[in-house]
Amino acid sequence: MIVDLDPAKPELLEQAAALLVDRMPEGWPTRELAREHVREMLDPARIARGFVRGRQLLGWVGGQEHYTNHVWELHPLVVRADHERRGVGRALVLDLEQRVRDLGIHTMFVGSDDETGLTSLAGVDLYPDVVAHLARLRDLAGHPFGFYQRLGYSVIGVMPDANGFGKPDIYLAKRLTPP
Repeated sequence: MIVDLDPAKPELLEQAAALLVDRMPEGWPTRELAREHVREMLDPARIARGFVRGRQLLGWVGGQEHYTNHVWELHPLVVRADHERRGVGRALVLDLEQRVRDLGIHTMFVGSDDETGLTSLAGVDLYPDVVAHLARLRDLAGHPFGFYQRLGYSVIGVMPDANGFGKPDIYLAKRLTPP
């Protein structure tokens, strides 16, 4: 079942923070930083949804406005390792898209870092011809950009060296409402 993350459910919030530390230590190396981010995601102007089975949080997704009135950013999406490739991430993304669509938002945006060499863009100096490198983007070892593409997202760009030299952020987006 997918539910709102809610301050009245502190056990789920603690599990959400633990997932960030366990699955995304580059962004949240400590439990306190992760807790702070979870608290930030509870702002009423944002959306934070969790996939719950019993009392266990199997994954969660967040969304927030990115460009006024038209584009929201999906951030973060995190799934327990023992529940990857079982539909949890897909269900969370589709749920978030529907919630954002219901707000009248046109586009969902996501950045997908490559800090561990999973794509052809990692470890490469993308300058001076960033677009040519992006046109040759390949998945080398299961990078999440393929997951987003299977959900209808298009690669729209890359930020070279976003996380240090040779560690780009790949940008994807999906139109949620008809033009």
